[in-house]
Parts: sequence; structure tokens; C-alpha cells
Amino acid sequence: MQPIEKDFEWMKKHLEEDVKLENISDDVALLAVQGPKSLLTLQKLTDVDLGQIKYYHFVKGKLAGVDMIISRTGYTGELGFELYFEADPKVCRKVWDAIMEAGKEFNIGPAGLGARDTLRTEMGYMLYGNDIDQTTNPLEAGLDWIVKFDKGDFIGRESLIKVKTEGIKRKLVGFITDEKIPPRHGYEIFKDGEKIGYVTSGTFSPILEKGIGMGYVDIRFSNLGEKIKNQRSWKGINCGDC
Repeated sequence: MQPIEKDFEWMKKHLEEDVKLENISDDVALLAVQGPKSLLTLQKLTDVDLGQIKYYHFVKGKLAGVDMIISRTGYTGELGFELYFEADPKVCRKVWDAIMEAGKEFNIGPAGLGARDTLRTEMGYMLYGNDIDQTTNPLEAGLDWIVKFDKGDFIGRESLIKVKTEGIKRKLVGFITDEKIPPRHGYEIFKDGEKIGYVTSGTFSPILEKGIGMGYVDIRFSNLGEKIKNQRSWKGINCGDC
């Protein structure tokens, strides 16, 4: 089951009687424009003051003459925006062509999932299905900053309180390898011959010119600067400092 379907089924399961839910994912297109010149590029195409949109906020407006949601979000760690609009091929082409033309002076270019994966790993952004899934919890994944136990009840609250009280047994960390060879999903992680965890994401960092990755390790070995090992020696760093 794909994440969209899984999320939708979960929401339907917990739906209140006076709420109607409709999955319109197939009717909405998403185009992400990311990078230091993204604001200057998009500002040419809209009357909305993009500089006033705070991080993780969005507005509704026209861009390239198309009604859309303009969101100050992204999955790259760069300045950027995500645009949500009608998933009509003609509309998509219109928006795409307008953005590519507006960004010509900044050498804009398309980027695929491989490039995005490198950027999000450098930033320490997690990927559902790799770094987090139904077997992980927010506390061990370093997402405790978005779990507010003092804001009333929520689904899973009691389970998380139990985890917090007992203490987490493992932790998601980021690491840098000593070589250019990237670690890969599923690789085992060792410390002095003892298996202490596994890699969830890995790639080559063009900036560092080394392999980087994330993975879950025994909480005993999750400290900043910890030396861990797979086929080669890796310098481990806390994922929050990735």
C-alpha cells in the first residue's frame, strides 16, 4: 500500500461522524522550486509578496496566471517553494514553461529524485519508508520536538508516554564516512565487532566529497563523534547536527 493510500485509510478509520473526507491527490499537481534564486525566479510570475511568506506557511494566489497554493516549504534544506495547482497537463506545461523562462538568468534546471535525495540527506530530513515508518516512534527518530504531551489527548499519547518514561533503546543518527563510497539502506552498523544498528538512508555528498547517511543505533552509541563501522570506519554524528 502506497503512503497516500495508507494515510487516507488511517484518516477514514478515525473519522468523526460530522466530517467528510475526499482523496483529491490525483487532481493536484506539485512542483517544487528550490534553491537560493527560487524566490527571485517565482516573484517575476506573481503579485504575491513571496518574501513575506514565513517558513512552513502558505498562501493562495495566482502564479503564471494559475490559481494555486504557494507554500514556503521544501525537502532540500534550501530556500524554496512548493506549488500546488490543477493537475491538468496543459496547466502543468504552462506553469513549467513560465518558471523555466523566468529562471533562465539564474541557470535554472530540472532536478530528479536522486539530487533531491542527496540534499535531504545532507540536511538530515527523513524519508518515510526508510528512516521512519510504522515500526518507529517520534522519540527515537528525533521528532520529539513536535510531540506536545501538554496539549491534551491524541492518538498514541499513552504509548509514547510509556516510551518516554522507560527511555528509548535506539536513536536515529547521521554519520559521515571516511571514504567516497556511500552507505546503502539496510547495511548493518557495528561497534567493536558488535552489531548496534542499521543504515536507513545513504548517499554521496558532493559538498563533503564523502559518503553520508542516517541509521538507527543502540542508544549507547548515539553520541556526537562516536566511531562506528560497516565495511569501513565511519565517523558518527548526531542526526540533529547533520
